[in-house]
Amino acid sequence: MADGPTITTIAERAGVSIASVSRVLNGLPTRQETVRKVMAAADELGYVRNAVARSLKSRRTHQVAFAMADVGNPAYLAMLRQIQPVLKAAGYRLVLHSTDAVAADEIDVLHSLGERYVDGLIMSPLRVTEQHLQMLRAARAPVVIIGSVPEGTPVDNVRADSRTGVKLAVDHLHALGRRRIGMVNGPLDTVPGAARGAAYREALETLGLPYDENLVEIGDFYRAEGARAVAELLLREPGVDALMCANDLIALGALDVLRAAGRRVPEDVAVVGMDDTDLAAASWPSLTSVSLGSAERGKAAAELLLDRLQHGDREPRLVTVPPRLAVRASTTGEEPYPASRAAGRTRADKREGGRS
Repeated sequence: MADGPTITTIAERAGVSIASVSRVLNGLPTRQETVRKVMAAADELGYVRNAVARSLKSRRTHQVAFAMADVGNPAYLAMLRQIQPVLKAAGYRLVLHSTDAVAADEIDVLHSLGERYVDGLIMSPLRVTEQHLQMLRAARAPVVIIGSVPEGTPVDNVRADSRTGVKLAVDHLHALGRRRIGMVNGPLDTVPGAARGAAYREALETLGLPYDENLVEIGDFYRAEGARAVAELLLREPGVDALMCANDLIALGALDVLRAAGRRVPEDVAVVGMDDTDLAAASWPSLTSVSLGSAERGKAAAELLLDRLQHGDREPRLVTVPPRLAVRASTTGEEPYPASRAAGRTRADKREGGRS
């Protein structure tokens, strides 16, 4: 075998078709048993895949990038958990970029599309500058944006409806009798910060409540910054009886500060977050939060990108994911009984003959 193993010799050794070998070696969806046979045969024959040569020939890398502001943010992790399986099923590997919301890093990711290291990009920027828009218009590979971009931007776009989400939260707090509803937001020069700040003001106006700047504090979308902002707001306005927080991390910071200050949640101050991440249900008290459909947005973005890769030119599509409010103890005081504890209680009841 002077010229080395080929897909033909691998197919013969594995007892499968040449087409099946080709699918496996190119990372396309194939039955696991077939994959096992082909890879075992390839290893036995000493076959080394030349991914570089293959990508040069096909002009495809079978890789897709996902660029987000903070890989540690549970909202992005929820997106990732949906993006990965959709792309993997179509034969694509996922490359991650955590940009720390630095515009220059995001611009660099968009510029590097010209190097063809990936076939497409999913990006969720916190800020969208004119330079972003210029790079999106000149992008050398398909791009899907998770977030809001100006109308007419030539990319597929998946959005949350923050405006309706904030209204759901403020209406909920108002229905519970709260009237001094504060807002703890992220930076106003970010897309979510601007949208959620405007929505808070509109929600108060709809309810006939005055907008009071003393009830608004600007921080950042991190737990420590949320705690700092809430502490400053409480010093300035100790009569606040509810907090609308721009994401769950800020809300968790609020719970930390309120607990340290001896303020009961929700008796003294009700708290609502946004994103409805895994942390919301796991916090104590459990956190009422507005789901902006992070998982749904991730799945929709992956599907839009695959469609673009397969069908090329078409009009850009816009998908808007509706919000929903998950009501928990931080506003109602009613803590769900954990399923695990309930199961343990049932077993104990049986051991004690059903005595309560």
